[in-house]
Amino acid sequence: MATILWILAVILVIGGIAAIFRGQVLWGIVLIVVGLLVGPGGVSVFT
Repeated sequence: MATILWILAVILVIGGIAAIFRGQVLWGIVLIVVGLLVGPGGVSVFT
């Protein structure tokens, strides 16, 4: 389960960075914050 959460967090953070580069700053910040919260290093919402 931790591996799946880690992969999901990485995808969210990369998507957030890509969104910022496309000019969607607010959406990018939201994706990065959610990615950090979901990841096993952050405060996981699933545990």
